[in-house]
Amino acid sequence: MNPLSTDVNGVARSLDGASPHVSALDWLRDQGLTGAKEGCAEGECGTCAVLVARPGVDTPTEWVALNACLVPAVALAGQEVVTSEGLGTPEHLHPVQREMAVRGGSQCGYCTPGFVCSMAAEYYRAGRVQPALATVPPPDHGPNGFDLHALSGNLCRCTGYRPIRDAAYALGQPPDDDRLAGRCAAEPPPATPFAVSRESGAFVRPSDLAQTLDLLATHPDAVLVAGCTDHGVEVNLRGDRPALTIAIDRLPELRTLEVGPTIIEIGAALSLTEIERRLDGAVPLLDGVVPQFASRLIRNSATIGGNLGTSSPIGDLPPALLALEATVVLASAEGDREVLLAEYFTGYRQTVRRRTEVIRSVRIPLPLAGMTAFHKIAKRRFDDISSVAVGFCLQVDHGVVTRARIGLGGVAATPIRARGTEAVLMGAPWTAETVEAAAAVLVTEGTPLDDHRASADYRSAMLGMSLRKLYAANRMEASA
Repeated sequence: MNPLSTDVNGVARSLDGASPHVSALDWLRDQGLTGAKEGCAEGECGTCAVLVARPGVDTPTEWVALNACLVPAVALAGQEVVTSEGLGTPEHLHPVQREMAVRGGSQCGYCTPGFVCSMAAEYYRAGRVQPALATVPPPDHGPNGFDLHALSGNLCRCTGYRPIRDAAYALGQPPDDDRLAGRCAAEPPPATPFAVSRESGAFVRPSDLAQTLDLLATHPDAVLVAGCTDHGVEVNLRGDRPALTIAIDRLPELRTLEVGPTIIEIGAALSLTEIERRLDGAVPLLDGVVPQFASRLIRNSATIGGNLGTSSPIGDLPPALLALEATVVLASAEGDREVLLAEYFTGYRQTVRRRTEVIRSVRIPLPLAGMTAFHKIAKRRFDDISSVAVGFCLQVDHGVVTRARIGLGGVAATPIRARGTEAVLMGAPWTAETVEAAAAVLVTEGTPLDDHRASADYRSAMLGMSLRKLYAANRMEASA
């Protein structure tokens, strides 16, 4: 394939003339593929969803649903993209399109193409099989194995979700001659994206970490992007136009995941979906975070390095990683340095990372604590920004707290450790009296503010309630 083109619905389309700041959505619509729509321009509604071929975890290739409004068109150079138009035709509907139609899953049709693409990604997911008759499907899974959370990033404006769910749960397995299913099993896996540059700004995709660090050494003001779930919003809504954008999402050095005897190391460019699947329960606390982190569409792109790179005080991952006593590996031309996450944040959206450094990975020490939990307080159960987030890692041996690490988000200018509360818990019996004493300290941790999400008093109160909730769920640990 021409490096300056993208395979869209099986046809090579030139990217010549595409600015680095033009989203894949706008570029696709300029190509006449108007099924995908713009609803919010920040990845919350899913009307722009498309399928992109990515290297698979369980198969050589998998179809991943992404928000086209956030991804620069040039980031898809050399890639394979399928839009709703590429799934089927009016005469020969794709199974997903057919079920949406016959079960009343579409009325105005504005959101339907995005739903169809997200649903198709789950339709082709390896391992989506019908449970045995003797087993009960997991919550929010259909009798056909369809995970309804695959649609968590798609909003419907008029139809209602029951007929959409009915359509999802009616899907069978792809037929043997299904072209897109065949692509999942076929070699070779998707090609590495090509680098593209433009006179009106530059978008560069280095081939390795060394090349990236060389670029940063000469262009320290360059913007690093991976999933673009934050940068895409800055471009769309705030008119950000950096002179140089460096894509690091496919750097092999940033895409490793290793579980060793004393440490788990997670590459900074792995998406949240990849981390969840590859860890496969090895870090229970992260299993509690990931389902509450935005939507599946966002998690398919968002990376652990990007979440720490933006250094938001209300990010979901930092409180959990603080409780896990994680460290951050920063790479530069001079070599790597490892920083405790508790010392990484220095101010509001400020960190110790130098402009010439790249987040290489995150390291979690082993063994893990036996009692962990992640509590997110938000206005919506899913796909919302937290008012308060709390990560707990406690170890209780013979009724005594021998380890206590608590990470907090949303109560200060940076994510913080609740060190005062930890000190109260350490060495104390795991009892209601101890918890009440610790909760009285926890409500004083941080410097919460009043804003449109919550008042300072509410945030403080939720901290204390969070510890009480942990105790209520784990009070039997006292007699262990």
